[in-house]
Amino acid sequence: MSQFQEILKELGTLDVSRLYKNDFFLTWDKTDQEIAGVFAVADALRDLRERNISARIFDSGLGISLFRDNSTRTRFSFASACNLLGLEVQDLDEGKSQIAHGETVRETANMISFMADVIGIRDDMYIGKGHTYMQSVADAVAEGYRDGVLEQRPTLVNLQCDIDHPTQCMADMLHIIHEFGGVENLKGKKVAMTWAYSPSYGKPLSVPQGVIGLMTRFGMDVVLAHPEGYEVMPEVEEVARQNARRSGGTFTKTNSMAEAFAGADIVYPKSWAPFAAMEKRTELYAGGDSAGIQALEKELLEQNARHKDWCCTEELMKTTREGRALYLHCLPADINGVSCVDGEVEAGVFDRYRTLLYREASFKPYIIAAMIFLAQCEKPVEMLRELERRGRVRRKK
Repeated sequence: MSQFQEILKELGTLDVSRLYKNDFFLTWDKTDQEIAGVFAVADALRDLRERNISARIFDSGLGISLFRDNSTRTRFSFASACNLLGLEVQDLDEGKSQIAHGETVRETANMISFMADVIGIRDDMYIGKGHTYMQSVADAVAEGYRDGVLEQRPTLVNLQCDIDHPTQCMADMLHIIHEFGGVENLKGKKVAMTWAYSPSYGKPLSVPQGVIGLMTRFGMDVVLAHPEGYEVMPEVEEVARQNARRSGGTFTKTNSMAEAFAGADIVYPKSWAPFAAMEKRTELYAGGDSAGIQALEKELLEQNARHKDWCCTEELMKTTREGRALYLHCLPADINGVSCVDGEVEAGVFDRYRTLLYREASFKPYIIAAMIFLAQCEKPVEMLRELERRGRVRRKK
């Protein structure tokens, strides 16, 4: 049996019906079988492309992207995913839209969706805002579809909000699954999700929260490490605890990077801003308090500077399992002596793992495409089988 057929056989055992005509907001809103289904479809789509077989399920249509924060990997991953499936991408530049003139979320959502099949949104900078905005857009297009304004109800994909970064963390997880030879080999593996020093401030919480909210589902021993005062959202920690109990793994916290790295199979050193500070930042922006924002930034940069020793060093990597833990990062990393003087990781460590890091990033377009595919295809196994049977050449060699 070919690898593709094995993937389809596995997918056929999973209940992914609830993903059809649905959105993808948070990983913990999805069942274990639905998460496994996204992984299976991502692998199937990648298999087709590697064999030069077109995976286009759309003849036309738009994928709308709205990025309220800067992006390279996720922006291009979304565009690649839409193109893979046959959609063209149109960016919504809010500065060039009527939003500046008071156009409501409901109106904007419907106006951009007349021929759109998917909307991807990144809105990650303000606590309590991003996820709420995405839900508002989803509600608006659902209403437009019910009222007959829209011929189809676009799928909404969370490309990073204030709570979770599902496309990133699922790409990370699929990379782990491949590196360790399957989900069955993950139980008992130690994952160190640790804060690391950065000379910038205000980095979102959604990556560490997404990691602990997803990787605790696989029976692994997940450790969240950060200096005192760099806590994440307590409700996401509770999600991680519940996941660990169900999966037979563990979720623990420590204020020691060395403790987290000791014996770890996977390390993920990444800077983020304290939850309390991000809440305060949101309030200051809402009030238009520019002086308060500047004061907070100065305070947080000084706070960060007290923890420059939180860096992924060669010495720390030697303390991991056999000194060869899998190093992960969502990129771009703050690299000592390269992108900054002091940062998250030593140049030697980063350089040694560069190829693996790029491979980790390469899973994201397929994860996004799989989310769209499952939302648009009622019978995913049959559709994938039809794509292979059709055998349309993606490009002539």
